[in-house]
Amino acid sequence: MVRETPGGDLRLVDLTKRFGVVPAVDGLGLTVREGSFFALLGASGCGKTTTLRMVAGLEAPTSGRVLLGDRDITGLRPYRRPVNTVFQSYALFPHLTVFENVAFGLRRRGIRPVHDEVTRMLSLVQLDAYLDRRPAQLSGGQQQRVALARALVNRPQVLLLDEPLGALDLTLRRRMQVELKRIQTEVGVTFVHVTHDQEEAMSMADTVAVMNAGRIEQQGSPADIYEFPATAFVANFLGQSNLLDGEATGVSGGDVAVTAHGARFSVPAGRCRAEHGPVQLGVRPEKLRLVGSADQVPVGHQHVTGVVTDASYLGVSTQYLLRTGWGAELSVFAANSGAATPMPVGSTAVAHWDPRHAFLLRASS
Repeated sequence: MVRETPGGDLRLVDLTKRFGVVPAVDGLGLTVREGSFFALLGASGCGKTTTLRMVAGLEAPTSGRVLLGDRDITGLRPYRRPVNTVFQSYALFPHLTVFENVAFGLRRRGIRPVHDEVTRMLSLVQLDAYLDRRPAQLSGGQQQRVALARALVNRPQVLLLDEPLGALDLTLRRRMQVELKRIQTEVGVTFVHVTHDQEEAMSMADTVAVMNAGRIEQQGSPADIYEFPATAFVANFLGQSNLLDGEATGVSGGDVAVTAHGARFSVPAGRCRAEHGPVQLGVRPEKLRLVGSADQVPVGHQHVTGVVTDASYLGVSTQYLLRTGWGAELSVFAANSGAATPMPVGSTAVAHWDPRHAFLLRASS
């Protein structure tokens, strides 16, 4: 039997899933471009895995539709969908060799012969020297690549990856991030990757959607979301942000004026989500610089004075905490380039930044 494999974008239209009265996914709408690497990023319990299961056909939506190109696949059984899933647990057959694990889906569909297709896929994931080994004889990263080959050999239109690197150690996880991106680029299949790991999402995906409480808070390229978050949740989930509560008083000369804790600041209007009323002025820790006094602040920069309460050496950088006069602590990442003088704990310091690197959010409710 030849399976119909429609092309086109994957679209979720007003997709909702309730367990009792609790909405796990709440009116979700998004489009995943055909051939892209898409990451659905969020904390545990935000609804991202439930969303993936509805796309796979493993969970029936309460309402809404799943479309692939112009075809509505919402009511199709999982095996009728041109979609495959790679899970964190790999789910390999322990009694079968690597070759037979990858060939399993082809044989089940009655495809013969399988040798050329299986060896081509194992070559793609760089495991062609491991054909006769069993899963127990492989490392975690090798098992993950077998699971990936087993999914891709069926030529799915969309490959779903559910926290696929979560069981790997840090070094192997980073290596597999590079491998996954290479494989996706080579095969051109649409990848939808669910993860709670911000670095994983940013290093691999063309587009990231940040999910919170069953809804998408923001969607875009990793750089766009990181540099100009839409909400306080995104600002602190994708990296860290220093957020100063203030009051915006409107646009003047291309900037939005902000009063915060008795001081005056400004943010370019193009980097503002609000122009009036309660706001939060945000600056990423790596955008801040520490100096010993206000006299050392460059012209045009804005600054806050405080006391250094902690200094943590992280290798590539040192993370400082600066307690301000109103009691809040700002986080500052200082690159360990050898050019800056270390700031001792207990010393008075000034954190300064270029206003073009700040952003302004509407105050969180």
